[in-house]
Amino acid sequence: MKTVKKKLKIEGMHCSSCALNIDFDLEDLDGIKFAKTSYATQITEVEFETDKVSDQLIVGTIKKSGYTAKPI
Repeated sequence: MKTVKKKLKIEGMHCSSCALNIDFDLEDLDGIKFAKTSYATQITEVEFETDKVSDQLIVGTIKKSGYTAKPI
């Protein structure tokens, strides 16, 4: 089980509740260790197990939440 940490630039957030929504949606995925989104910096930090979660799944989950994400 390998875990990695990544940062993603988020676009489309309007308030701190948006950041919480992203965190909750990501943390619902099996294999996500933690997700922390900052409205102030517009960045999500996520730690995940590479055998369960892919970059594409993370970006897709954020897109389903109504935002866009690009790896930094």
